Amino acid sequence: MRKALKWILAAVAVLILILAAYVTYVFTAYYRLEDHLVLTPEPAASEHTAQPEQTGQPTQFVPVGENLTVTSWNIGFGAYTDQFSFFMDGGDYSRGFSEEIVKETVESIGTQLADFGSDFNLVQEVDVDSTRSYHIDEKALLLEALPSQNAVFAQNYDSPYLFWPLIKPHGKSKSGLLTLSDYEITSAARRSLPIQDGFAKFIDLDRCYSSSRIPTTNGKELVLYNVHLSAYATDPTIADQQLSVLYEDMTAEYNAGNYVVCGGDFNKDLLGDSSAIFGVSMEGGNWAKSFPFDSVPDGFSIVAPYNPDHPVPSSRNADAPWDPETNYQLTIDGFLISDNVECLTADTVDLQFAYSDHNPVQLTFRLKY
Repeated sequence: MRKALKWILAAVAVLILILAAYVTYVFTAYYRLEDHLVLTPEPAASEHTAQPEQTGQPTQFVPVGENLTVTSWNIGFGAYTDQFSFFMDGGDYSRGFSEEIVKETVESIGTQLADFGSDFNLVQEVDVDSTRSYHIDEKALLLEALPSQNAVFAQNYDSPYLFWPLIKPHGKSKSGLLTLSDYEITSAARRSLPIQDGFAKFIDLDRCYSSSRIPTTNGKELVLYNVHLSAYATDPTIADQQLSVLYEDMTAEYNAGNYVVCGGDFNKDLLGDSSAIFGVSMEGGNWAKSFPFDSVPDGFSIVAPYNPDHPVPSSRNADAPWDPETNYQLTIDGFLISDNVECLTADTVDLQFAYSDHNPVQLTFRLKY
Protein backbone atom coordinates (compact mmCIF):
# COMPACT_ATOMS: atom_id res chain seq x y z
CA MET A 1 0.00 0.00 0.00
CA ARG A 2 2.80 2.39 0.91
CA LYS A 3 4.51 1.79 -2.43
CA ALA A 4 1.26 2.33 -4.32
CA LEU A 5 0.58 5.53 -2.37
CA LYS A 6 4.06 6.80 -3.19
CA TRP A 7 3.45 6.19 -6.90
CA ILE A 8 0.11 7.99 -6.74
CA LEU A 9 1.61 10.97 -4.90
CA ALA A 10 4.51 11.07 -7.35
CA ALA A 11 2.10 11.03 -10.29
CA VAL A 12 0.04 13.84 -8.75
CA ALA A 13 3.19 15.88 -8.13
CA VAL A 14 4.29 15.41 -11.75
CA LEU A 15 0.86 16.49 -13.01
CA ILE A 16 0.95 19.58 -10.79
CA LEU A 17 4.42 20.46 -12.12
CA ILE A 18 3.27 19.98 -15.71
CA LEU A 19 0.19 22.14 -15.11
CA ALA A 20 2.26 24.84 -13.41
CA ALA A 21 4.76 24.79 -16.26
CA TYR A 22 1.96 25.10 -18.82
CA VAL A 23 0.28 27.98 -17.00
CA THR A 24 3.65 29.73 -16.77
CA TYR A 25 4.20 29.19 -20.51
CA VAL A 26 0.77 30.57 -21.40
CA PHE A 27 1.25 33.73 -19.37
CA THR A 28 4.83 34.35 -20.50
CA ALA A 29 4.11 33.59 -24.20
CA TYR A 30 1.09 35.90 -24.37
CA TYR A 31 1.66 39.32 -25.87
CA ARG A 32 -0.21 42.14 -27.58
CA LEU A 33 1.08 44.13 -30.50
CA GLU A 34 1.63 47.81 -29.91
CA ASP A 35 -1.15 50.25 -30.67
CA HIS A 36 -0.97 52.52 -33.74
CA LEU A 37 1.24 49.96 -35.48
CA VAL A 38 2.21 51.09 -39.00
CA LEU A 39 1.45 48.44 -41.63
CA THR A 40 3.19 48.07 -44.97
CA PRO A 41 0.87 47.85 -47.99
CA GLU A 42 1.79 45.15 -50.51
CA PRO A 43 1.50 46.10 -54.20
CA ALA A 44 -0.51 43.95 -56.56
CA ALA A 45 1.37 40.99 -57.99
CA SER A 46 0.04 41.59 -61.50
CA GLU A 47 -0.81 44.65 -63.56
CA HIS A 48 -3.69 46.72 -62.23
CA THR A 49 -6.96 46.31 -64.12
CA ALA A 50 -9.20 48.93 -62.50
CA GLN A 51 -9.34 52.06 -64.67
CA PRO A 52 -11.69 54.99 -64.00
CA GLU A 53 -12.13 55.82 -67.69
CA GLN A 54 -14.60 58.66 -67.13
CA THR A 55 -12.10 60.72 -65.17
CA GLY A 56 -8.93 59.82 -67.02
CA GLN A 57 -7.14 59.58 -63.66
CA PRO A 58 -4.47 56.97 -62.93
CA THR A 59 -5.66 53.72 -61.41
CA GLN A 60 -4.37 54.47 -57.92
CA PHE A 61 -7.13 57.04 -57.34
CA VAL A 62 -10.62 55.93 -56.32
CA PRO A 63 -13.19 57.59 -58.60
CA VAL A 64 -15.73 59.90 -56.96
CA GLY A 65 -19.32 59.66 -58.13
CA GLU A 66 -19.02 56.14 -59.56
CA ASN A 67 -20.42 52.83 -58.31
CA LEU A 68 -17.99 50.81 -56.19
CA THR A 69 -18.37 47.47 -54.41
CA VAL A 70 -16.83 46.09 -51.22
CA THR A 71 -17.15 42.50 -50.01
CA SER A 72 -16.59 41.54 -46.38
CA TRP A 73 -16.16 37.90 -45.37
CA ASN A 74 -15.13 36.14 -42.19
CA ILE A 75 -13.66 32.95 -43.66
CA GLY A 76 -13.45 31.01 -40.38
CA PHE A 77 -9.77 30.06 -40.94
CA GLY A 78 -10.81 27.72 -43.75
CA ALA A 79 -12.23 25.09 -41.40
CA TYR A 80 -15.94 25.83 -41.37
CA THR A 81 -17.42 23.75 -44.14
CA ASP A 82 -21.16 23.24 -43.82
CA GLN A 83 -20.46 20.04 -41.86
CA PHE A 84 -18.11 21.65 -39.34
CA SER A 85 -18.97 22.46 -35.73
CA PHE A 86 -16.60 24.28 -33.37
CA PHE A 87 -15.81 23.16 -29.81
CA MET A 88 -15.91 26.70 -28.38
CA ASP A 89 -19.49 27.05 -29.69
CA GLY A 90 -20.59 23.71 -28.27
CA GLY A 91 -19.60 21.67 -31.33
CA ASP A 92 -17.23 18.77 -31.86
CA TYR A 93 -14.09 19.97 -33.63
CA SER A 94 -11.06 22.07 -32.71
CA ARG A 95 -9.31 21.98 -36.09
CA GLY A 96 -10.23 21.76 -39.75
CA PHE A 97 -11.13 18.26 -40.93
CA SER A 98 -7.80 17.87 -42.76
CA GLU A 99 -4.99 19.88 -44.30
CA GLU A 100 -6.35 19.10 -47.78
CA ILE A 101 -9.88 20.25 -46.93
CA VAL A 102 -8.68 23.51 -45.35
CA LYS A 103 -6.50 24.28 -48.38
CA GLU A 104 -9.31 23.47 -50.81
CA THR A 105 -11.76 25.59 -48.81
CA VAL A 106 -9.51 28.66 -48.80
CA GLU A 107 -8.79 28.23 -52.51
CA SER A 108 -12.55 28.06 -53.15
CA ILE A 109 -13.01 31.24 -51.12
CA GLY A 110 -10.35 32.93 -53.25
CA THR A 111 -12.15 31.82 -56.40
CA GLN A 112 -15.45 33.18 -55.08
CA LEU A 113 -13.88 36.55 -54.26
CA ALA A 114 -12.30 36.73 -57.72
CA ASP A 115 -15.67 35.91 -59.31
CA PHE A 116 -17.39 38.65 -57.28
CA GLY A 117 -15.01 41.17 -58.85
CA SER A 118 -15.39 43.68 -56.00
CA ASP A 119 -13.22 46.80 -55.94
CA PHE A 120 -12.36 46.08 -52.30
CA ASN A 121 -12.33 42.95 -50.13
CA LEU A 122 -12.24 42.82 -46.34
CA VAL A 123 -11.41 39.34 -45.05
CA GLN A 124 -11.31 38.23 -41.41
CA GLU A 125 -9.90 35.12 -39.67
CA VAL A 126 -7.11 34.61 -42.19
CA ASP A 127 -4.62 32.19 -40.64
CA VAL A 128 -0.96 32.43 -41.54
CA ASP A 129 0.55 29.88 -39.14
CA SER A 130 -1.96 28.05 -36.96
CA THR A 131 -2.32 24.54 -35.62
CA ARG A 132 -6.07 24.58 -36.30
CA SER A 133 -5.48 25.16 -40.03
CA TYR A 134 -2.39 22.92 -40.34
CA HIS A 135 -0.01 25.90 -40.64
CA ILE A 136 -1.31 26.79 -44.11
CA ASP A 137 -0.51 30.36 -45.16
CA GLU A 138 -4.06 31.35 -46.09
CA LYS A 139 -3.03 34.92 -46.87
CA ALA A 140 -0.72 33.63 -49.62
CA LEU A 141 -3.52 31.52 -51.11
CA LEU A 142 -5.88 34.50 -51.23
CA LEU A 143 -3.26 36.80 -52.77
CA GLU A 144 -2.60 34.13 -55.39
CA ALA A 145 -6.32 34.10 -56.25
CA LEU A 146 -6.49 37.93 -56.43
CA PRO A 147 -3.14 38.98 -57.96
CA SER A 148 -4.42 42.32 -59.29
CA GLN A 149 -5.32 43.70 -55.86
CA ASN A 150 -3.11 45.62 -53.45
CA ALA A 151 -3.06 44.20 -49.94
CA VAL A 152 -2.67 45.05 -46.26
CA PHE A 153 -2.45 42.37 -43.58
CA ALA A 154 -2.98 43.14 -39.88
CA GLN A 155 -2.19 40.41 -37.39
CA ASN A 156 -5.12 40.05 -35.05
CA TYR A 157 -3.58 37.59 -32.61
CA ASP A 158 -0.69 35.19 -32.09
CA SER A 159 -1.93 32.98 -29.29
CA PRO A 160 -0.03 30.56 -27.04
CA TYR A 161 -0.68 26.85 -27.55
CA LEU A 162 -4.15 25.98 -26.23
CA PHE A 163 -3.92 22.41 -24.95
CA TRP A 164 -7.65 21.76 -25.24
CA PRO A 165 -9.44 19.54 -26.13
CA LEU A 166 -6.95 16.98 -24.84
CA ILE A 167 -7.42 14.52 -27.72
CA LYS A 168 -6.81 17.03 -30.48
CA PRO A 169 -5.80 20.41 -28.98
CA HIS A 170 -6.75 23.65 -30.69
CA GLY A 171 -3.09 24.59 -30.50
CA LYS A 172 -1.37 27.84 -31.42
CA SER A 173 -3.10 30.36 -33.67
CA LYS A 174 -1.65 33.22 -35.68
CA SER A 175 -4.36 34.98 -37.62
CA GLY A 176 -5.39 38.36 -38.94
CA LEU A 177 -7.34 40.69 -41.19
CA LEU A 178 -6.64 40.97 -44.93
CA THR A 179 -7.67 44.09 -46.84
CA LEU A 180 -7.56 44.00 -50.65
CA SER A 181 -8.01 46.91 -53.04
CA ASP A 182 -8.05 47.50 -56.78
CA TYR A 183 -6.58 50.92 -55.98
CA GLU A 184 -3.25 51.82 -54.46
CA ILE A 185 -3.15 51.83 -50.66
CA THR A 186 -0.74 54.60 -49.70
CA SER A 187 -0.58 53.86 -45.97
CA ALA A 188 -2.18 51.67 -43.34
CA ALA A 189 -2.24 51.14 -39.59
CA ARG A 190 -3.32 48.62 -36.97
CA ARG A 191 -5.25 49.80 -33.91
CA SER A 192 -5.39 47.65 -30.78
CA LEU A 193 -8.86 47.33 -29.27
CA PRO A 194 -9.71 47.04 -25.57
CA ILE A 195 -10.01 43.44 -24.31
CA GLN A 196 -10.72 41.80 -20.97
CA ASP A 197 -8.02 41.43 -18.35
CA GLY A 198 -7.10 38.25 -16.49
CA PHE A 199 -7.61 34.74 -17.83
CA ALA A 200 -10.42 35.88 -20.17
CA LYS A 201 -7.85 37.42 -22.52
CA PHE A 202 -6.66 33.91 -23.42
CA ILE A 203 -10.16 33.00 -24.62
CA ASP A 204 -10.98 36.08 -26.70
CA LEU A 205 -7.32 36.70 -27.63
CA ASP A 206 -6.09 39.97 -29.08
CA ARG A 207 -8.44 42.22 -31.03
CA CYS A 208 -7.76 44.98 -33.53
CA TYR A 209 -8.91 46.72 -36.66
CA SER A 210 -6.93 48.01 -39.61
CA SER A 211 -7.33 51.25 -41.52
CA SER A 212 -6.14 51.66 -45.11
CA ARG A 213 -5.84 55.04 -46.81
CA ILE A 214 -6.59 55.27 -50.54
CA PRO A 215 -6.48 58.56 -52.50
CA THR A 216 -9.59 59.68 -54.39
CA THR A 217 -9.89 61.66 -57.61
CA ASN A 218 -11.00 64.84 -55.78
CA GLY A 219 -7.93 65.07 -53.56
CA LYS A 220 -9.45 63.44 -50.49
CA GLU A 221 -8.97 59.91 -49.15
CA LEU A 222 -11.13 56.85 -48.77
CA VAL A 223 -10.27 55.33 -45.39
CA LEU A 224 -11.20 51.66 -45.41
CA TYR A 225 -11.61 49.92 -42.04
CA ASN A 226 -11.44 46.15 -41.58
CA VAL A 227 -12.79 45.05 -38.21
CA HIS A 228 -13.43 41.90 -36.17
CA LEU A 229 -14.84 42.65 -32.73
CA SER A 230 -14.83 40.35 -29.70
CA ALA A 231 -16.94 37.21 -29.74
CA TYR A 232 -16.26 35.54 -26.38
CA ALA A 233 -16.01 38.48 -23.99
CA THR A 234 -17.99 37.92 -20.78
CA ASP A 235 -17.83 41.61 -19.85
CA PRO A 236 -20.50 43.43 -21.92
CA THR A 237 -18.71 46.77 -21.53
CA ILE A 238 -15.78 45.52 -23.65
CA ALA A 239 -17.84 45.68 -26.85
CA ASP A 240 -18.87 49.25 -26.04
CA GLN A 241 -15.25 50.22 -25.39
CA GLN A 242 -14.16 48.69 -28.69
CA LEU A 243 -16.82 50.60 -30.60
CA SER A 244 -15.83 53.84 -28.84
CA VAL A 245 -12.24 53.52 -30.09
CA LEU A 246 -13.46 52.78 -33.61
CA TYR A 247 -15.95 55.67 -33.56
CA GLU A 248 -13.35 58.15 -32.37
CA ASP A 249 -10.95 57.17 -35.15
CA MET A 250 -13.60 57.26 -37.88
CA THR A 251 -15.02 60.57 -36.71
CA ALA A 252 -11.58 62.19 -36.91
CA GLU A 253 -11.27 61.05 -40.54
CA TYR A 254 -14.76 62.28 -41.38
CA ASN A 255 -14.08 65.67 -39.79
CA ALA A 256 -10.93 65.89 -41.91
CA GLY A 257 -13.12 65.63 -45.02
CA ASN A 258 -12.34 62.01 -45.88
CA TYR A 259 -14.69 59.20 -46.86
CA VAL A 260 -15.10 56.35 -44.38
CA VAL A 261 -16.19 52.78 -45.11
CA CYS A 262 -15.90 50.21 -42.33
CA GLY A 263 -16.77 46.56 -42.84
CA GLY A 264 -16.35 43.30 -41.01
CA ASP A 265 -17.62 41.02 -38.29
CA PHE A 266 -19.16 43.09 -35.51
CA ASN A 267 -20.32 40.07 -33.47
CA LYS A 268 -23.53 41.97 -32.75
CA ASP A 269 -26.97 41.41 -34.25
CA LEU A 270 -27.17 44.08 -36.93
CA LEU A 271 -30.86 43.32 -37.61
CA GLY A 272 -31.84 43.81 -33.96
CA ASP A 273 -33.64 40.47 -33.67
CA SER A 274 -32.43 38.00 -36.28
CA SER A 275 -34.34 35.10 -34.75
CA ALA A 276 -37.63 36.83 -35.63
CA ILE A 277 -36.46 37.23 -39.23
CA PHE A 278 -34.90 33.83 -39.85
CA GLY A 279 -37.29 31.85 -37.69
CA VAL A 280 -34.83 29.92 -35.50
CA SER A 281 -34.16 30.79 -31.86
CA MET A 282 -31.11 29.73 -29.90
CA GLU A 283 -31.48 27.48 -26.90
CA GLY A 284 -30.21 28.99 -23.69
CA GLY A 285 -30.34 32.56 -24.97
CA ASN A 286 -28.80 34.54 -27.76
CA TRP A 287 -25.02 35.15 -27.47
CA ALA A 288 -25.12 37.97 -30.03
CA LYS A 289 -26.78 40.97 -28.48
CA SER A 290 -28.46 43.62 -30.59
CA PHE A 291 -26.09 46.18 -32.03
CA PRO A 292 -26.21 49.43 -29.99
CA PHE A 293 -27.62 51.57 -32.78
CA ASP A 294 -27.96 54.61 -30.50
CA SER A 295 -24.17 54.64 -30.06
CA VAL A 296 -23.46 55.40 -33.75
CA PRO A 297 -21.99 58.93 -33.90
CA ASP A 298 -23.45 61.78 -35.93
CA GLY A 299 -22.42 61.64 -39.56
CA PHE A 300 -22.41 57.83 -39.70
CA SER A 301 -24.89 55.04 -40.28
CA ILE A 302 -24.87 51.29 -39.84
CA VAL A 303 -25.62 49.31 -43.01
CA ALA A 304 -27.02 45.85 -42.29
CA PRO A 305 -27.12 43.69 -45.44
CA TYR A 306 -30.73 42.64 -45.81
CA ASN A 307 -33.16 41.86 -48.62
CA PRO A 308 -36.72 41.55 -47.26
CA ASP A 309 -37.78 39.57 -50.33
CA HIS A 310 -34.99 37.02 -49.81
CA PRO A 311 -33.51 37.37 -46.31
CA VAL A 312 -30.15 35.62 -46.00
CA PRO A 313 -28.22 35.40 -42.71
CA SER A 314 -24.54 36.33 -42.65
CA SER A 315 -23.65 33.86 -39.89
CA ARG A 316 -24.74 30.57 -38.33
CA ASN A 317 -24.15 29.23 -34.87
CA ALA A 318 -21.43 26.59 -35.14
CA ASP A 319 -22.64 24.21 -32.44
CA ALA A 320 -23.69 21.72 -35.12
CA PRO A 321 -23.38 21.18 -38.89
CA TRP A 322 -25.44 23.50 -41.08
CA ASP A 323 -29.16 22.81 -41.06
CA PRO A 324 -31.43 25.72 -42.03
CA GLU A 325 -34.26 24.23 -39.98
CA THR A 326 -32.37 23.97 -36.70
CA ASN A 327 -29.23 26.17 -36.85
CA TYR A 328 -29.50 29.55 -35.19
CA GLN A 329 -28.96 32.17 -37.91
CA LEU A 330 -28.22 35.85 -37.65
CA THR A 331 -26.56 38.81 -39.37
CA ILE A 332 -23.49 40.10 -37.54
CA ASP A 333 -21.47 41.14 -40.60
CA GLY A 334 -22.05 44.51 -42.19
CA PHE A 335 -20.82 48.04 -42.68
CA LEU A 336 -20.50 51.47 -41.10
CA ILE A 337 -20.29 54.40 -43.52
CA SER A 338 -19.95 58.17 -43.27
CA ASP A 339 -22.75 60.28 -44.72
CA ASN A 340 -20.54 61.47 -47.61
CA VAL A 341 -20.75 57.85 -48.81
CA GLU A 342 -24.01 56.88 -50.52
CA CYS A 343 -25.25 53.33 -49.93
CA LEU A 344 -26.79 51.95 -53.11
CA THR A 345 -27.35 48.30 -52.17
CA ALA A 346 -26.33 45.96 -49.35
CA ASP A 347 -27.00 42.25 -49.24
CA THR A 348 -25.71 38.86 -48.13
CA VAL A 349 -24.55 36.33 -50.72
CA ASP A 350 -26.39 33.05 -50.19
CA LEU A 351 -23.66 30.40 -50.26
CA GLN A 352 -25.42 28.17 -47.71
CA PHE A 353 -22.31 28.38 -45.51
CA ALA A 354 -20.43 26.05 -47.84
CA TYR A 355 -17.00 27.53 -47.05
CA SER A 356 -17.39 29.27 -43.70
CA ASP A 357 -19.78 29.80 -40.82
CA HIS A 358 -20.23 33.23 -42.42
CA ASN A 359 -21.72 34.13 -45.77
CA PRO A 360 -20.03 37.07 -47.53
CA VAL A 361 -21.76 40.46 -47.35
CA GLN A 362 -21.54 43.11 -50.05
CA LEU A 363 -22.05 46.85 -50.22
CA THR A 364 -22.40 48.86 -53.41
CA PHE A 365 -21.69 52.51 -52.72
CA ARG A 366 -20.73 55.82 -54.25
CA LEU A 367 -18.45 58.55 -52.94
CA LYS A 368 -20.36 61.84 -53.02
CA TYR A 369 -18.83 64.96 -54.56
